[in-house]
Amino acid sequence: MESEKAVRRVPIRELVRYYLRLGSIGFGGPVALVGQMERELVGERKWLTKEEMREGIAVCQSLPGPLAIQVGIWISYIRGGFWGAWAGGWAFILPNFVIVTVLGALYVHFGGLSAVKAVFYGVSPAVIALILHSCYRLTKLGMKDWLEWLLAAAAFVITVAVQAEVALLFIGCGIVGVLYYGSLFRKRTSSSTTTTLMAGLPLVATAPGTAGAMLGKLFTFFLKAGSSFLLILIVAPILMHYRTNLNVQGFIKGAYAAAIGTILGACVLLGRIAIGDWLTALVALVSLIVLFRWKVSNPLLVAAAAVIGLIAFPLLRPEWTFVK
Repeated sequence: MESEKAVRRVPIRELVRYYLRLGSIGFGGPVALVGQMERELVGERKWLTKEEMREGIAVCQSLPGPLAIQVGIWISYIRGGFWGAWAGGWAFILPNFVIVTVLGALYVHFGGLSAVKAVFYGVSPAVIALILHSCYRLTKLGMKDWLEWLLAAAAFVITVAVQAEVALLFIGCGIVGVLYYGSLFRKRTSSSTTTTLMAGLPLVATAPGTAGAMLGKLFTFFLKAGSSFLLILIVAPILMHYRTNLNVQGFIKGAYAAAIGTILGACVLLGRIAIGDWLTALVALVSLIVLFRWKVSNPLLVAAAAVIGLIAFPLLRPEWTFVK
């Protein structure tokens, strides 16, 4: 039954409909969106297995680019093929593009909106709760033994120490996974035809632009973002072909552990920015309790936090907030 589910196709129109909705009303950032996809597509719709979701997160986190969109393209590929990935990816990206463009134009036109500051004051701690809740679900999805927890702890410490996401960390943890879980130090079998297949996942290096050439920098940035899109279409077929290889599975376990640690580290860094007084701490705590106790939609939670921010910000006038 599991194998039948793994090869089941989803109509492209269903993929497009789902990702148009997710791109339009999905809140909380990349990790929260990935958590929402895991909850809806693995737990509710049964579009893919836990193993497929874990593989997608590990591979996408190891590649440059936006995690949530890459995972969406990954899911669209394994359920809808090349054209499913193309359609699902653009359906996910388009609503975000339209929303951000409209909001950016309004912000520039009005020279900054005080209401935006108030909204972010309330929403930011709720987003921290969304990320923590999603990370908890993703931890249950794939963390199983001591080495994975050790790699996650190392990724957490490094992320907090350098205050940034270290791309090579995922590759390094993946290689550790290959060495420990893979077939390098085991008797060779016919299934072990690729020694370190996933250890060579491509990294996109961006050449620095000419000083002051803003258009060149923008072009380079969006070229890199678009290459996130193309890398998934390149890597996904390879991984699907060699997914039973011990070295591939070892890389996925190591990279997935690094992803969990990095997400938790990012929560600490973002929490320092988003939580600065009693009210934001209370919003984060209550949001976390609500997410664990009740099945509440992310847009509803974010909307409630936004209302709190709109009411409280002009009354408290917090000086610490980053939205000045």
